[in-house]
Amino acid sequence: MVSDALVEEVRARADLVEICGEHVSLKRVGKSYRGPCPLHGGEGPNFSIDADRGIYKCFVCGEGGDVFSFVMQRLGLDFPEAVRHVAERVGVVIPDEKDRGPDPYAGLREVTAFAEEWFLARRRSEGGRAARDYLAGRGIDDETADRFAVGFAPEGWRGLRDAARERGVDEEALLEVGLLATSERAAEPYDRFRNRLIFSIRDLQDRSIGFGGRMLGPEDREAPKYINSPDSPIFEKGRSLYLLNAARHAMRRSKAAVVVEGFMDAVTVHRHGFENVVAPLGTALARPQAALIGRYAPQAYLAYDSDKPGRKASFRAADTLLEAGVHPLIVTLPPGEDPDSLVRRLGSERFSVLLDDAMDALELKLRMLGERDYFDSAEGRRTALDHLLSTLRAVRDPALRDIYIGRAAEMTGVRRETIVHEVAREPRRVAPRSGPLRRPRRGSGEGRGDREAGAERSLLLLLVRDALLTEGAPERAWICRALDDGVRTEHFEDPAYRALFGDLSDRYRKGEGADAAGLAEAVSSDLRGLVEGLLGDATELTHPEEIYEASVERLICRPAERRLREIRREMKLADEAQKKELLREQLKIRAGLPESEKARLALVLDWLERPEPSDFEEWRGNG
Repeated sequence: MVSDALVEEVRARADLVEICGEHVSLKRVGKSYRGPCPLHGGEGPNFSIDADRGIYKCFVCGEGGDVFSFVMQRLGLDFPEAVRHVAERVGVVIPDEKDRGPDPYAGLREVTAFAEEWFLARRRSEGGRAARDYLAGRGIDDETADRFAVGFAPEGWRGLRDAARERGVDEEALLEVGLLATSERAAEPYDRFRNRLIFSIRDLQDRSIGFGGRMLGPEDREAPKYINSPDSPIFEKGRSLYLLNAARHAMRRSKAAVVVEGFMDAVTVHRHGFENVVAPLGTALARPQAALIGRYAPQAYLAYDSDKPGRKASFRAADTLLEAGVHPLIVTLPPGEDPDSLVRRLGSERFSVLLDDAMDALELKLRMLGERDYFDSAEGRRTALDHLLSTLRAVRDPALRDIYIGRAAEMTGVRRETIVHEVAREPRRVAPRSGPLRRPRRGSGEGRGDREAGAERSLLLLLVRDALLTEGAPERAWICRALDDGVRTEHFEDPAYRALFGDLSDRYRKGEGADAAGLAEAVSSDLRGLVEGLLGDATELTHPEEIYEASVERLICRPAERRLREIRREMKLADEAQKKELLREQLKIRAGLPESEKARLALVLDWLERPEPSDFEEWRGNG
């Protein structure tokens, strides 16, 4: 961290006119300096600098600020980097950050640095001719390969391991970062990457943290075309982006990222002048990766392959970006093309045109649905809305969400109020079918699912252990009480639990069945495993009456609780008239709940209102 006193000293010494003058021709006009704006590429004298106050303003694009703001916007630096950049210009020494102690993973970083160097040397060697020929065929010369640290792993099983041993590199460290692998069929560890083009994955400090390997030569059906380093203490695939170290400043300057699928796509597109290109390490864009993009750019162009899997991956990535607060635009490539082949065949100008023609993710969905006549029938409009819901639920920006809902209502003909309800509705979760009850984790969807399954399972445990299904006094059987208390099959969300309750209910009504010991043989074959699991469950039901009452109340009140949660979400999307109707419905539902459930529900709804940082919010905060 740079102290506030040093920041102010750098600001006081900096000559904003001199620093801006390196990027734009300025003329003095009265007390200010004017010129074309270097930030948006204007031509008229709309960029104005007040030298006395040390601030600038563009009257066209609206950008303005001090010397640090200008450097950040023009060069794509973050604030600490901008302060250090200006400090070097004005002769202020910024001390290094305080020593925080030795890096606990320094040894692992030395191992990946050694491996990167070794892979590069193998590409340059006589044995790397196949790799060089392959790269040359894709338009990548040696200088570019060196720039992006593209190496080669030869065919042998022990090349890297033997070279590491000669250099005294620890074998355990090689295993920990995934450069070596083990197998039950191999007596000793062996090289993970063999006969592959190697792409070095680097962190924001430009240090190698992992590798991606592309197969060379004839493809082997048993071997994947691409493999990545496994996760390690210095590398997490889902929290890293290929070429982010080289692209982040350009992403800041352009306020956009170009996201492609593969390593070669990223290298080729970057080499052709699109310096803001990054790639996820796999087709699925993870939330932390979307959050990384959001730290540097508010917009992202998804330039995935033009085939059907590529288009599906584009829409999934678009929803993930919307959750991270990034506006996604989907690039439509010609059939059979990917970014690498298109840029090499048709040039960067054609790719620029495709970026300019990129469509908002929701608009592209609407266009595709319209082309397939989904809006021509009631059934089609219902299906179309289902296709739109994932995107409508994902968008975080309130203004964009309002626009999206309006467009969905306009195109489908479905009332806005209905769409708001559908967006707010909770997707059904499938609860675990077997296994011991687990303590729900507060705040996680999985924990809530466990709690819901717990009520269903607890009631069924009572039912299958009940030896009075057909003997003695059937009116005392738990199944009899459950049916009298209004429990129905639709109250069970787990399909297997629902089927078993339906089976037990039918047997009771028909006077058929068996005692607990014979129940497993009496039910249908697809339920036998579930019944055996319940009968073998060691959970002690020491207070069956309390367990029964709590489970039944939970199952019966659950739809009301779910609807109240949906109403809370609908309130945030609704207009004033709809809010009044929702409030009336909320009061009516609450009035119909038992007192014990009202108290519990109040706590649940209060907890739901508390903001919890998601993965991307944590990453954005750390950035």
